[in-house]
Parts: sequence; structure tokens; C-alpha cells
Amino acid sequence: MSRRRAAVKRVVVADPRYGDVLVTKFTNGLMNEGKRSVAERILYGAFAVIEKKMRQEPLKVFHEAIENVKPTLEVRSRRVGGATYQVPVEVRAARRQSLAIRWLVGMASKRSENTMTERLAAEIMDAASNRGAAVKKREDTHRMAEANKAFSHYRW
Repeated sequence: MSRRRAAVKRVVVADPRYGDVLVTKFTNGLMNEGKRSVAERILYGAFAVIEKKMRQEPLKVFHEAIENVKPTLEVRSRRVGGATYQVPVEVRAARRQSLAIRWLVGMASKRSENTMTERLAAEIMDAASNRGAAVKKREDTHRMAEANKAFSHYRW
């Protein structure tokens, strides 16, 4: 972390097919070893599967899934007088989005479907209907913050 000044946020260019910045950010989160075309093929394939199975606009389902996975609270470790406390804090908007993307991609890759396209489509559909592993991760994070509410006065 820089001591001099805050890092400048880079502007993310909108996705060429859907014209959506969030789709580009998700592609970047999905991308492995700089292989953007592979990540785009996986994401667009997942959108095609979503459209076929749910008969809805895949972009709308995708945005709904991201909203359902975004956490509002998380715990941060804070050391006070030799003891470490898990202090609940609110999550900044940019971090909420990046955590949602990371959790969706991570939980999709752990699923048992055959291809990553199918896994990602299934995880997005589950998250859009408020179930699935990524939503469970958000709920666990909220539960942890709720359980440690007693230490909220250590917030900095």
C-alpha cells in the first residue's frame, strides 16, 4: 500500500458484445494467465446456456446474481493489547463487487458439471434465485459479522 497517495483507479472499457462494464470486470476475474478470449468464450457460452434454460435476458440474470452475492458486512482482524479481534466493518462498493465476482468464479470452478461454461451458467442461475455456494458464502460472511458485533467498538 502506497504511503504517498492513493492509487489511481483505471477506467475499465465496456464489453464489446453487451456494452457493459460489469461483464468486462467479470471477464477479467474469470481470465487465467492472460487468456482473455478463452474467458470471453466461457462467459458468453454461459450466457447462451442461461438464455436457453431460463428463457430470460442473460444480462439481467447476471446482474441479479451479482447483486445477490454482494456482501454488505465483513470481519477484519484488529489487534488490541495482545488479543486479535474479528471486527465487523461495512464493505466499500468496489470491494463488494470484486468479492461477488471472485466468489462466483471460485464457487463455479468447484462445481461438478463437465465444462466451465456449464458450471458458471449453473452458479449464476443459482445465485440469481438466491441459492448456491456463492450466496452461502455471503450469508456465512454476514453471520460471522453478526456474531462479532460485540467487538464493533474496535472499529477504526
